[in-house]
Amino acid sequence: MTVKYETPEERVVLITLNRPDKLNAFNAEMRADMIDAVHRASLDDDVRAVVVTGEGRAFSAGADVSVVSEKYSIEDILNAEYGAFLSAIQTMPKPVIAAVNGPAAGIGMTTALTCDLQVMAEDAYLMSAFANIGLVPDGGLSFLLTQQIGYARAYQLAIEAEKIDSARALEWGLVNRVVATGDVVDNAVAWARSLTERAPLALANTKRTFRAAAQAGLRNAMAYEAMVQRGNIKTDDCAEGVMALFEKRKPAFKGK
Repeated sequence: MTVKYETPEERVVLITLNRPDKLNAFNAEMRADMIDAVHRASLDDDVRAVVVTGEGRAFSAGADVSVVSEKYSIEDILNAEYGAFLSAIQTMPKPVIAAVNGPAAGIGMTTALTCDLQVMAEDAYLMSAFANIGLVPDGGLSFLLTQQIGYARAYQLAIEAEKIDSARALEWGLVNRVVATGDVVDNAVAWARSLTERAPLALANTKRTFRAAAQAGLRNAMAYEAMVQRGNIKTDDCAEGVMALFEKRKPAFKGK
């Protein structure tokens, strides 16, 4: 399998890109395996958080250009294959943490930034490498970078294909944490495990709300938040959280 699916902690799934000899570059099999893995995690009610990483010394070098086929158009591949698992990461009702253990370039960078949270090894880097082979960023990277660091920086990174080291990625808000090399997966899994103790419906609706806000104006975002909150405030988890607050104890959320 080009993608490993494991459960290192209760309610936590670790999805590992597994073509280390190719720096985990995506081929057709890996794209299909990634679609299956992400959908499996999304649909499993016992899973509350997901970590995505790469086997070996890279997160992902991007697309495997050595196996580019003319059988299918790149537009079809981007929409039907890359788009399938990237959209599933964005829309699944669970937090997804990228454990960036090494270089994340091209569609590998897109995959890392599509996740909700990022833990990055101190010697890893991000790279929008598309310009180096005469391409434009794809998989939604133009949207992600523009949203996170603004047009000018995003455009510069895209056309110059510059490596973004971990210190700058953290400074610019592209990642949440930088940790010692070798600790990145353990740190991400521990973070995911801590998130499983939080109210799953609140996590899901917060993710849904923030994803919607990124693509909407302020008034639309406020209206969407209000609609979601109307349902959230009626949940058992909300009642339990309020009760635990008054009783000064740790809440026991059940996802109801």
